[in-house]
Amino acid sequence: MNITELERVARDIRLRDLQAVFEAGAGHIGGEMSVIDILAALYFRVLKVWPDQPKHPDRDRFVLSKGHTACALYVTLAKRGFIPEDEISTFLKPHSRLNGHPNCNKVPGVETNTGPLGHGLPVAVGMAKAAKLSGAGYHTYVVTGDGEMQEGSNWEAIMAAAQFKLDNLTLIIDHNRFQQGASLADTNDLAPLRPKLEAFDWEVSEIDGNDMNQVVPALEHRTSRPHCIVAHTNKGQGISFMQDRVDWHHKVPSKEQYDIAIAELLEAI
Repeated sequence: MNITELERVARDIRLRDLQAVFEAGAGHIGGEMSVIDILAALYFRVLKVWPDQPKHPDRDRFVLSKGHTACALYVTLAKRGFIPEDEISTFLKPHSRLNGHPNCNKVPGVETNTGPLGHGLPVAVGMAKAAKLSGAGYHTYVVTGDGEMQEGSNWEAIMAAAQFKLDNLTLIIDHNRFQQGASLADTNDLAPLRPKLEAFDWEVSEIDGNDMNQVVPALEHRTSRPHCIVAHTNKGQGISFMQDRVDWHHKVPSKEQYDIAIAELLEAI
C-alpha cells in the first residue's frame, strides 16, 4: 500500500477500535490510538505474513509488548484477514478469544502472550536469535510503551541484542509520554531515549510515529545492528479531547464523546 492508502487503513482501524471499546465498556483507548499508525504500516506494507498460514515458518514475527492495547491489534489482524472482522464485536465478552491481552493460543497472528510489561522485548530477542541460529530469513519487530521501558528486563534484552549483533530485530518504542496514572516525566523520566539506546550500540531512528511518511521508511530501514525506532506519538491521537490526557489511558467515552470522536476521525482524511 502507498502512504495515502495506509493512512486510510489507520483511520478505519481507529474507528473500529473506538467502537469496540465503547461497546465493551472497557479498553485502553489512549495507547491504542497512539500505536495504530505503526500497526497499520507493519501489517499492510512491511510485514511478510500470510493470514491463511499464520504459522508459516518464513513469516516475519511481530510482538505487541504493550499488550494492554490488544484491541488495536485485534482490529488490525481482522482487517488483514487473520480473524473475521465481525468477531471484533465479541471483544472482552464471556468466552471470547479476544481478551484484554493477546493470547497466542487463541488468536491467529499473535506470536506470544503479552500483558506483564517488560516481557515482549526479551521474547523478541529470543526470536531474532533463533533466526540467526537456524539461518532463517525472517525479521522480528516488537512494540513497547515508553513507560514499559522502565522495566529492567528490557535493558538486559537490549544488551543481549547488541552482543549477538541482531540486525534482524527492530524495536519500536511508542513514546506517547504517558502511562497509567501519570506522565512519564513524573514517574521515571527516561527521556531522551535515543542516547541511551545508542550507548548500548543500537542504531536509532527518531520519528513522528503518527506521520505515515516517517513511519514507513523507518520500519523498512535495515542496518548491521539492532535498530530502535523512537516513535514520538500522541496518546489519544486523532481525538481532540483524548489527546495527551493521562485519564484516557483506559477511560471509556460516553455516548456524546463517542459521537464527537467518530466525527473527528471521519474528518481526518
